[in-house]
Amino acid sequence: MHRFVLICALVVGCGQPPATNQVAPVQPQSRVEAAPPPAVAERAPLTPAVLPADLGTRKAGCDWPSFLGPSGTGVSPEKGIIHPWPGAGLRIVWHQNVGIGYGMPTISRGRLFQFDRYDNQARLTCMKSETGEFLWKFEYPTNYADFYGYNNGPRCSPIVDGDRVYIYGAEGMLHCLHTLDGKLLWKVDTQAEFGFVQNFFGVASNPVVEGNLLILQVGGSPKGPETSPTLDLKGNGTGVVAFNKRTGRVVYRATDELASYSTPVMATIEKRRWCFVFARGGLIGMDPATGKVDFHYPWRARMLESVNASLPVVVGDHVFISETYGPGSSLLKVKPGAYEVLWTDAGKGRQKSMQCHWSTPIYHEGYLYGSSGRHDSNAELRCIELETGKVMWSRPGLTRTSLLMVDGYFICLAEEGHLLLLKVTPQRYEEISCCEVRAAPSKPGLGGELLVEYPCWAAPILSHGLLYVRGKDQLVCLELIPEKH
Repeated sequence: MHRFVLICALVVGCGQPPATNQVAPVQPQSRVEAAPPPAVAERAPLTPAVLPADLGTRKAGCDWPSFLGPSGTGVSPEKGIIHPWPGAGLRIVWHQNVGIGYGMPTISRGRLFQFDRYDNQARLTCMKSETGEFLWKFEYPTNYADFYGYNNGPRCSPIVDGDRVYIYGAEGMLHCLHTLDGKLLWKVDTQAEFGFVQNFFGVASNPVVEGNLLILQVGGSPKGPETSPTLDLKGNGTGVVAFNKRTGRVVYRATDELASYSTPVMATIEKRRWCFVFARGGLIGMDPATGKVDFHYPWRARMLESVNASLPVVVGDHVFISETYGPGSSLLKVKPGAYEVLWTDAGKGRQKSMQCHWSTPIYHEGYLYGSSGRHDSNAELRCIELETGKVMWSRPGLTRTSLLMVDGYFICLAEEGHLLLLKVTPQRYEEISCCEVRAAPSKPGLGGELLVEYPCWAAPILSHGLLYVRGKDQLVCLELIPEKH
Protein backbone atom coordinates (compact mmCIF):
# COMPACT_ATOMS: atom_id res chain seq x y z
CA MET A 1 0.00 0.00 0.00
CA HIS A 2 1.34 3.45 -0.88
CA ARG A 3 2.86 5.67 1.83
CA PHE A 4 0.13 7.89 3.05
CA VAL A 5 -0.20 9.25 6.51
CA LEU A 6 -2.66 9.82 9.25
CA ILE A 7 -5.21 11.47 6.99
CA CYS A 8 -6.24 8.38 5.05
CA ALA A 9 -9.73 7.34 6.11
CA LEU A 10 -12.78 5.30 5.39
CA VAL A 11 -15.22 7.18 3.19
CA VAL A 12 -18.80 6.10 3.62
CA GLY A 13 -21.08 5.65 0.63
CA CYS A 14 -20.79 7.09 -2.87
CA GLY A 15 -22.38 10.51 -3.10
CA GLN A 16 -22.65 12.03 -6.60
CA PRO A 17 -21.41 15.65 -6.71
CA PRO A 18 -23.99 18.16 -7.93
CA ALA A 19 -23.73 19.56 -11.43
CA THR A 20 -22.11 22.97 -11.95
CA ASN A 21 -24.31 25.95 -10.98
CA GLN A 22 -26.82 23.77 -9.16
CA VAL A 23 -28.33 25.46 -6.10
CA ALA A 24 -28.98 22.90 -3.38
CA PRO A 25 -30.90 23.14 -0.10
CA VAL A 26 -30.30 21.36 3.20
CA GLN A 27 -30.01 17.59 2.86
CA PRO A 28 -32.52 15.46 4.85
CA GLN A 29 -29.74 13.62 6.73
CA SER A 30 -28.75 16.79 8.59
CA ARG A 31 -29.99 17.16 12.15
CA VAL A 32 -29.08 18.97 15.33
CA GLU A 33 -29.79 17.87 18.87
CA ALA A 34 -29.30 19.77 22.09
CA ALA A 35 -27.91 17.47 24.72
CA PRO A 36 -27.93 17.10 28.49
CA PRO A 37 -24.59 17.07 30.30
CA PRO A 38 -22.63 13.87 29.55
CA ALA A 39 -20.91 11.73 32.12
CA VAL A 40 -17.78 13.88 32.08
CA ALA A 41 -15.21 12.43 34.43
CA GLU A 42 -13.59 15.73 35.44
CA ARG A 43 -15.22 19.17 35.59
CA ALA A 44 -13.89 22.62 36.35
CA PRO A 45 -15.92 25.48 37.82
CA LEU A 46 -16.91 28.20 35.36
CA THR A 47 -14.35 30.80 36.42
CA PRO A 48 -12.77 33.66 34.47
CA ALA A 49 -9.52 32.87 32.70
CA VAL A 50 -6.39 34.07 34.48
CA LEU A 51 -3.54 34.09 32.00
CA PRO A 52 -0.17 32.73 33.11
CA ALA A 53 2.88 34.99 32.94
CA ASP A 54 4.39 35.45 29.48
CA LEU A 55 7.73 33.62 29.42
CA GLY A 56 8.76 34.94 26.02
CA THR A 57 11.53 37.49 25.56
CA ARG A 58 11.09 38.08 21.81
CA LYS A 59 8.44 40.78 21.74
CA ALA A 60 7.98 41.20 17.99
CA GLY A 61 5.64 38.80 16.21
CA CYS A 62 2.74 36.73 17.51
CA ASP A 63 1.77 33.43 19.13
CA TRP A 64 0.71 30.31 17.18
CA PRO A 65 -1.99 28.96 19.53
CA SER A 66 -3.86 26.58 17.24
CA PHE A 67 -3.66 24.45 14.11
CA LEU A 68 -2.55 26.52 11.07
CA GLY A 69 -1.90 29.55 13.23
CA PRO A 70 -3.75 32.61 14.51
CA SER A 71 -5.83 32.96 11.33
CA GLY A 72 -6.32 29.21 10.79
CA THR A 73 -5.05 29.59 7.22
CA GLY A 74 -1.33 28.81 7.47
CA VAL A 75 -0.52 32.52 6.96
CA SER A 76 1.69 34.44 9.40
CA PRO A 77 1.43 38.25 9.78
CA GLU A 78 5.09 38.54 10.82
CA LYS A 79 7.60 40.57 8.76
CA GLY A 80 11.33 40.77 8.21
CA ILE A 81 12.33 37.21 7.31
CA ILE A 82 15.86 36.37 6.17
CA HIS A 83 15.98 36.05 2.37
CA PRO A 84 17.79 34.44 0.71
CA TRP A 85 19.01 32.01 3.34
CA PRO A 86 22.71 31.58 4.12
CA GLY A 87 24.44 28.71 2.35
CA ALA A 88 24.43 26.64 5.53
CA GLY A 89 20.73 27.33 6.11
CA LEU A 90 19.01 29.12 8.98
CA ARG A 91 20.55 29.26 12.44
CA ILE A 92 19.41 26.41 14.70
CA VAL A 93 18.25 27.85 18.02
CA TRP A 94 17.51 24.47 19.64
CA HIS A 95 16.30 20.99 18.79
CA GLN A 96 14.75 18.16 20.81
CA ASN A 97 13.94 14.51 20.37
CA VAL A 98 10.18 13.96 20.33
CA GLY A 99 7.96 10.92 20.70
CA ILE A 100 5.92 9.33 17.96
CA GLY A 101 3.15 11.34 16.38
CA TYR A 102 2.38 13.52 13.42
CA GLY A 103 1.24 16.85 14.89
CA MET A 104 3.07 20.15 15.21
CA PRO A 105 3.25 22.07 18.50
CA THR A 106 1.34 25.21 19.37
CA ILE A 107 2.78 28.27 21.11
CA SER A 108 1.27 30.72 23.60
CA ARG A 109 2.87 33.20 26.01
CA GLY A 110 6.35 31.77 25.64
CA ARG A 111 5.18 28.18 26.14
CA LEU A 112 5.37 25.46 23.52
CA PHE A 113 2.93 22.52 23.77
CA GLN A 114 3.93 19.27 22.03
CA PHE A 115 1.60 16.24 21.94
CA ASP A 116 3.22 12.84 21.26
CA ARG A 117 3.29 9.23 22.41
CA TYR A 118 5.93 7.42 24.48
CA ASP A 119 5.41 3.67 24.78
CA ASN A 120 1.77 3.32 25.89
CA GLN A 121 1.42 6.85 27.23
CA ALA A 122 0.12 9.85 25.28
CA ARG A 123 2.07 12.85 26.57
CA LEU A 124 1.56 16.59 26.36
CA THR A 125 4.88 18.31 27.03
CA CYS A 126 5.11 22.00 27.88
CA MET A 127 8.47 23.70 27.38
CA LYS A 128 9.80 27.22 26.88
CA SER A 129 9.31 28.04 23.22
CA GLU A 130 12.54 30.01 22.85
CA THR A 131 14.89 27.50 24.50
CA GLY A 132 13.20 24.09 24.63
CA GLU A 133 13.52 24.05 28.43
CA PHE A 134 11.14 21.51 30.02
CA LEU A 135 8.32 22.94 32.19
CA TRP A 136 5.80 20.15 32.79
CA LYS A 137 4.13 17.11 31.26
CA PHE A 138 0.72 15.45 31.34
CA GLU A 139 0.26 11.78 30.44
CA TYR A 140 -2.59 9.33 30.04
CA PRO A 141 -2.60 5.66 28.94
CA THR A 142 -3.50 4.91 25.33
CA ASN A 143 -4.04 1.64 23.49
CA TYR A 144 -4.51 3.12 20.02
CA ALA A 145 -3.23 0.79 17.28
CA ASP A 146 -3.12 1.94 13.67
CA PHE A 147 -4.88 -0.40 11.27
CA TYR A 148 -2.18 -0.03 8.60
CA GLY A 149 0.95 0.02 10.74
CA TYR A 150 1.66 3.76 10.73
CA ASN A 151 2.84 5.15 14.02
CA ASN A 152 0.42 5.12 16.95
CA GLY A 153 1.01 8.65 18.16
CA PRO A 154 -1.38 11.62 18.18
CA ARG A 155 -2.32 13.26 14.90
CA CYS A 156 -3.77 16.53 16.27
CA SER A 157 -2.03 19.63 17.57
CA PRO A 158 -2.81 21.07 21.01
CA ILE A 159 -5.24 24.01 21.01
CA VAL A 160 -4.52 26.87 23.44
CA ASP A 161 -7.28 29.24 24.53
CA GLY A 162 -6.37 31.63 27.33
CA ASP A 163 -5.43 29.55 30.37
CA ARG A 164 -6.63 26.25 28.84
CA VAL A 165 -4.99 23.79 26.46
CA TYR A 166 -7.02 21.06 24.73
CA ILE A 167 -5.67 17.78 23.33
CA TYR A 168 -7.58 15.26 21.20
CA GLY A 169 -5.88 11.86 21.03
CA ALA A 170 -5.83 9.36 18.18
CA GLU A 171 -8.02 7.01 20.27
CA GLY A 172 -10.65 9.73 20.82
CA MET A 173 -9.78 10.99 24.31
CA LEU A 174 -10.42 14.72 24.73
CA HIS A 175 -8.67 16.51 27.62
CA CYS A 176 -8.75 20.08 28.93
CA LEU A 177 -5.72 21.12 30.99
CA HIS A 178 -4.42 24.27 32.65
CA THR A 179 -1.60 25.87 30.67
CA LEU A 180 0.36 26.86 33.79
CA ASP A 181 0.92 23.41 35.28
CA GLY A 182 -0.94 20.80 33.21
CA LYS A 183 -3.64 20.24 35.83
CA LEU A 184 -6.53 18.18 34.45
CA LEU A 185 -9.73 20.23 34.35
CA TRP A 186 -12.08 17.91 32.44
CA LYS A 187 -12.03 15.04 29.97
CA VAL A 188 -14.36 13.15 27.66
CA ASP A 189 -13.94 9.67 26.20
CA THR A 190 -15.63 10.04 22.80
CA GLN A 191 -15.60 6.27 22.24
CA ALA A 192 -17.60 5.65 25.40
CA GLU A 193 -19.84 8.72 25.16
CA PHE A 194 -20.62 8.84 21.42
CA GLY A 195 -19.51 5.53 19.85
CA PHE A 196 -16.63 7.17 17.96
CA VAL A 197 -15.45 4.92 15.14
CA GLN A 198 -11.68 4.62 14.67
CA ASN A 199 -11.77 3.52 11.05
CA PHE A 200 -8.22 3.39 9.64
CA PHE A 201 -6.10 6.13 11.19
CA GLY A 202 -7.85 7.37 14.29
CA VAL A 203 -8.65 10.98 15.18
CA ALA A 204 -6.85 13.66 13.18
CA SER A 205 -9.38 16.52 12.98
CA ASN A 206 -8.32 19.29 15.35
CA PRO A 207 -10.87 20.89 17.69
CA VAL A 208 -11.57 24.61 17.27
CA VAL A 209 -12.63 27.24 19.80
CA GLU A 210 -15.58 29.44 18.87
CA GLY A 211 -16.71 31.82 21.59
CA ASN A 212 -17.56 29.69 24.64
CA LEU A 213 -17.63 26.49 22.57
CA LEU A 214 -15.09 23.82 21.70
CA ILE A 215 -16.26 22.30 18.40
CA LEU A 216 -14.93 19.04 16.98
CA GLN A 217 -15.71 16.19 14.66
CA VAL A 218 -16.61 12.98 16.51
CA GLY A 219 -18.46 10.80 14.02
CA GLY A 220 -20.10 8.21 16.24
CA SER A 221 -22.06 5.23 14.96
CA PRO A 222 -24.95 3.21 16.45
CA LYS A 223 -22.69 0.18 16.02
CA GLY A 224 -20.15 1.68 18.41
CA PRO A 225 -16.36 1.93 18.54
CA GLU A 226 -15.68 -1.74 17.72
CA THR A 227 -17.10 -1.26 14.22
CA SER A 228 -14.92 -2.32 11.29
CA PRO A 229 -14.60 0.03 8.31
CA THR A 230 -17.34 -0.51 5.73
CA LEU A 231 -18.89 1.58 2.99
CA ASP A 232 -22.38 1.44 4.52
CA LEU A 233 -21.52 2.59 8.05
CA LYS A 234 -24.12 5.05 9.39
CA GLY A 235 -23.77 7.91 11.85
CA ASN A 236 -25.67 8.49 15.08
CA GLY A 237 -26.04 12.28 15.02
CA THR A 238 -22.61 13.07 16.49
CA GLY A 239 -20.80 14.08 13.33
CA VAL A 240 -20.08 17.43 15.00
CA VAL A 241 -20.21 17.90 18.77
CA ALA A 242 -19.90 21.24 20.60
CA PHE A 243 -18.79 21.40 24.23
CA ASN A 244 -18.77 24.22 26.73
CA LYS A 245 -15.05 24.91 26.60
CA ARG A 246 -14.80 25.61 30.34
CA THR A 247 -16.81 22.71 31.72
CA GLY A 248 -16.90 19.98 29.06
CA ARG A 249 -20.70 19.95 29.03
CA VAL A 250 -22.19 18.97 25.65
CA VAL A 251 -24.07 21.92 24.15
CA TYR A 252 -25.23 20.28 20.92
CA ARG A 253 -24.74 17.33 18.58
CA ALA A 254 -25.21 17.82 14.84
CA THR A 255 -25.44 15.69 11.64
CA ASP A 256 -25.26 11.99 10.90
CA GLU A 257 -21.94 12.45 9.09
CA LEU A 258 -18.87 10.45 10.07
CA ALA A 259 -15.59 12.14 10.89
CA SER A 260 -12.89 13.01 8.39
CA TYR A 261 -9.39 14.35 9.02
CA SER A 262 -10.23 17.93 8.08
CA THR A 263 -10.43 20.51 10.87
CA PRO A 264 -13.60 22.68 11.10
CA VAL A 265 -13.16 26.21 9.72
CA MET A 266 -14.88 29.28 11.16
CA ALA A 267 -15.68 32.33 9.02
CA THR A 268 -17.81 35.47 8.95
CA ILE A 269 -19.79 36.00 5.74
CA GLU A 270 -21.98 39.10 5.49
CA LYS A 271 -21.99 39.57 9.28
CA ARG A 272 -23.03 35.97 9.96
CA ARG A 273 -20.76 33.35 11.57
CA TRP A 274 -20.34 30.04 9.78
CA CYS A 275 -18.72 26.72 10.57
CA PHE A 276 -17.57 24.67 7.58
CA VAL A 277 -16.81 21.00 8.20
CA PHE A 278 -15.35 18.93 5.37
CA ALA A 279 -16.65 15.66 6.81
CA ARG A 280 -16.14 12.17 5.46
CA GLY A 281 -19.00 12.41 3.01
CA GLY A 282 -18.82 16.06 2.03
CA LEU A 283 -18.96 19.69 3.11
CA ILE A 284 -21.30 20.80 5.89
CA GLY A 285 -22.20 24.48 6.29
CA MET A 286 -23.68 25.26 9.70
CA ASP A 287 -24.23 27.85 12.43
CA PRO A 288 -21.47 27.27 15.01
CA ALA A 289 -23.51 28.75 17.86
CA THR A 290 -26.49 26.41 17.52
CA GLY A 291 -25.41 23.54 15.28
CA LYS A 292 -28.19 24.30 12.80
CA VAL A 293 -27.12 22.88 9.43
CA ASP A 294 -27.58 25.06 6.35
CA PHE A 295 -26.46 22.53 3.74
CA HIS A 296 -24.58 19.32 3.03
CA TYR A 297 -22.60 19.11 -0.23
CA PRO A 298 -21.67 15.50 -1.12
CA TRP A 299 -17.97 15.23 -2.03
CA ARG A 300 -15.97 12.04 -1.63
CA ALA A 301 -14.17 9.37 -3.64
CA ARG A 302 -15.94 6.16 -4.68
CA MET A 303 -13.60 3.85 -2.77
CA LEU A 304 -13.19 2.46 0.73
CA GLU A 305 -9.66 3.69 1.42
CA SER A 306 -10.04 7.39 0.69
CA VAL A 307 -9.99 10.60 2.65
CA ASN A 308 -11.16 14.18 3.04
CA ALA A 309 -8.35 15.88 4.96
CA SER A 310 -7.49 19.26 3.48
CA LEU A 311 -9.32 22.13 5.20
CA PRO A 312 -11.93 24.23 3.39
CA VAL A 313 -10.55 27.57 2.19
CA VAL A 314 -13.01 30.44 2.67
CA VAL A 315 -12.67 33.62 0.56
CA GLY A 316 -15.58 36.01 0.93
CA ASP A 317 -18.69 33.91 0.29
CA HIS A 318 -16.72 31.30 -1.69
CA VAL A 319 -15.63 27.99 -0.16
CA PHE A 320 -13.01 25.80 -1.84
CA ILE A 321 -12.64 22.09 -0.99
CA SER A 322 -10.25 19.48 -2.37
CA GLU A 323 -9.35 15.79 -2.05
CA THR A 324 -7.00 13.52 -4.00
CA TYR A 325 -8.68 10.10 -4.35
CA GLY A 326 -11.50 10.85 -6.80
CA PRO A 327 -13.46 14.01 -7.58
CA GLY A 328 -10.65 16.51 -6.84
CA SER A 329 -11.69 20.09 -6.10
CA SER A 330 -14.82 22.21 -6.10
CA LEU A 331 -15.66 25.87 -5.48
CA LEU A 332 -18.99 26.85 -3.91
CA LYS A 333 -20.76 30.11 -3.34
CA VAL A 334 -22.67 29.83 -0.07
CA LYS A 335 -25.63 31.58 1.49
CA PRO A 336 -27.96 30.74 4.39
CA GLY A 337 -29.71 27.48 3.58
CA ALA A 338 -28.07 26.75 0.23
CA TYR A 339 -24.98 26.71 -1.99
CA GLU A 340 -24.17 27.23 -5.66
CA VAL A 341 -21.47 25.24 -7.42
CA LEU A 342 -19.20 27.63 -9.33
CA TRP A 343 -16.83 25.00 -10.72
CA THR A 344 -15.86 21.42 -10.07
CA ASP A 345 -13.16 18.93 -11.06
CA ALA A 346 -15.73 16.14 -11.31
CA GLY A 347 -15.73 14.78 -14.84
CA LYS A 348 -12.34 16.29 -15.79
CA GLY A 349 -10.53 12.97 -15.78
CA ARG A 350 -6.80 13.51 -15.28
CA GLN A 351 -7.01 17.24 -15.99
CA LYS A 352 -8.13 18.22 -12.52
CA SER A 353 -7.20 21.64 -11.16
CA MET A 354 -6.08 20.58 -7.69
CA GLN A 355 -6.06 17.31 -5.74
CA CYS A 356 -5.01 18.04 -2.16
CA HIS A 357 -4.04 15.12 0.07
CA TRP A 358 -3.51 16.29 3.67
CA SER A 359 -1.95 19.71 3.07
CA THR A 360 -4.32 22.70 3.02
CA PRO A 361 -3.72 25.16 0.16
CA ILE A 362 -3.07 28.84 0.89
CA TYR A 363 -4.99 31.68 -0.75
CA HIS A 364 -3.35 34.93 -1.81
CA GLU A 365 -4.72 37.70 -4.07
CA GLY A 366 -6.96 35.57 -6.27
CA TYR A 367 -4.84 32.40 -6.35
CA LEU A 368 -4.48 29.16 -4.41
CA TYR A 369 -1.11 27.49 -3.81
CA GLY A 370 -0.84 23.90 -2.61
CA SER A 371 0.41 20.35 -3.02
CA SER A 372 -1.62 18.35 -5.56
CA GLY A 373 -1.29 14.59 -5.82
CA ARG A 374 -1.87 11.36 -3.93
CA HIS A 375 1.64 9.85 -3.94
CA ASP A 376 5.09 11.30 -3.33
CA SER A 377 6.06 10.31 -6.89
CA ASN A 378 3.26 12.22 -8.65
CA ALA A 379 2.70 15.15 -6.30
CA GLU A 380 3.15 18.65 -7.69
CA LEU A 381 3.23 22.05 -6.06
CA ARG A 382 0.61 24.09 -7.90
CA CYS A 383 -0.83 27.55 -8.29
CA ILE A 384 -4.40 27.81 -9.56
CA GLU A 385 -6.78 30.69 -10.15
CA LEU A 386 -9.52 30.47 -7.53
CA GLU A 387 -12.43 31.72 -9.62
CA THR A 388 -11.85 29.36 -12.55
CA GLY A 389 -9.58 26.53 -11.37
CA LYS A 390 -7.11 27.39 -14.15
CA VAL A 391 -3.64 25.96 -13.43
CA MET A 392 -1.13 28.83 -13.52
CA TRP A 393 1.96 26.73 -12.88
CA SER A 394 2.88 23.32 -11.56
CA ARG A 395 6.19 22.07 -10.16
CA PRO A 396 6.78 18.27 -10.02
CA GLY A 397 9.58 16.48 -8.22
CA LEU A 398 9.22 18.01 -4.76
CA THR A 399 7.28 15.05 -3.29
CA ARG A 400 4.27 16.00 -1.12
CA THR A 401 4.77 19.38 0.51
CA SER A 402 3.29 21.64 3.18
CA LEU A 403 3.30 25.45 3.13
CA LEU A 404 3.55 28.37 5.52
CA MET A 405 3.15 31.86 4.02
CA VAL A 406 4.97 34.82 5.58
CA ASP A 407 6.18 38.23 4.36
CA GLY A 408 5.57 37.51 0.66
CA TYR A 409 7.24 34.09 0.73
CA PHE A 410 6.35 30.46 1.24
CA ILE A 411 8.26 28.27 3.66
CA CYS A 412 7.83 24.91 1.93
CA LEU A 413 8.62 21.61 3.68
CA ALA A 414 8.92 18.54 1.47
CA GLU A 415 8.08 15.20 3.05
CA GLU A 416 11.66 13.95 2.56
CA GLY A 417 12.95 16.82 4.73
CA HIS A 418 14.07 19.55 2.34
CA LEU A 419 13.16 23.09 3.42
CA LEU A 420 12.57 25.63 0.65
CA LEU A 421 12.00 29.38 0.44
CA LEU A 422 9.72 30.30 -2.46
CA LYS A 423 8.48 33.64 -3.76
CA VAL A 424 4.68 33.97 -3.73
CA THR A 425 3.78 34.67 -7.35
CA PRO A 426 1.21 33.27 -9.81
CA GLN A 427 3.54 33.87 -12.76
CA ARG A 428 5.97 31.00 -12.13
CA TYR A 429 7.56 28.70 -9.58
CA GLU A 430 10.33 30.83 -8.08
CA GLU A 431 12.72 29.11 -5.68
CA ILE A 432 14.92 31.42 -3.60
CA SER A 433 16.67 29.00 -1.24
CA CYS A 434 16.77 25.28 -0.42
CA CYS A 435 18.48 23.43 2.41
CA GLU A 436 18.52 20.38 4.62
CA VAL A 437 18.27 20.95 8.36
CA ARG A 438 21.47 19.60 9.87
CA ALA A 439 23.19 19.94 13.22
CA ALA A 440 26.61 21.58 13.40
CA PRO A 441 29.29 19.15 12.17
CA SER A 442 31.38 17.42 14.81
CA LYS A 443 34.57 18.04 12.80
CA PRO A 444 35.48 20.59 10.11
CA GLY A 445 34.66 19.35 6.64
CA LEU A 446 32.08 16.81 7.81
CA GLY A 447 28.35 17.07 7.31
CA GLY A 448 26.27 17.51 10.44
CA GLU A 449 23.56 15.10 11.60
CA LEU A 450 20.38 15.33 9.55
CA LEU A 451 17.71 16.51 11.98
CA VAL A 452 14.58 16.68 9.82
CA GLU A 453 13.91 13.33 8.14
CA TYR A 454 11.01 11.57 6.42
CA PRO A 455 8.14 11.58 7.19
CA CYS A 456 7.72 15.36 7.29
CA TRP A 457 3.95 15.56 7.03
CA ALA A 458 3.17 18.59 9.20
CA ALA A 459 3.44 22.19 8.01
CA PRO A 460 6.08 24.44 9.62
CA ILE A 461 4.89 27.01 12.17
CA LEU A 462 6.21 30.48 13.05
CA SER A 463 6.04 32.39 16.32
CA HIS A 464 7.94 35.55 17.31
CA GLY A 465 10.44 35.11 14.51
CA LEU A 466 11.22 31.46 15.28
CA LEU A 467 10.42 28.76 12.75
CA TYR A 468 9.58 25.26 14.02
CA VAL A 469 9.96 22.21 11.78
CA ARG A 470 9.24 18.58 12.59
CA GLY A 471 10.52 15.38 11.04
CA LYS A 472 10.37 11.74 12.14
CA ASP A 473 11.76 12.14 15.65
CA GLN A 474 13.06 15.70 15.99
CA LEU A 475 11.51 19.11 16.58
CA VAL A 476 13.84 21.88 15.40
CA CYS A 477 13.64 25.61 16.17
CA LEU A 478 15.26 27.93 13.59
CA GLU A 479 15.67 31.70 13.53
CA LEU A 480 13.76 33.02 10.50
CA ILE A 481 13.42 36.66 11.65
CA PRO A 482 16.42 38.13 13.53
CA GLU A 483 15.73 40.14 16.67
CA LYS A 484 16.16 43.88 16.45
CA HIS A 485 18.29 45.32 19.26
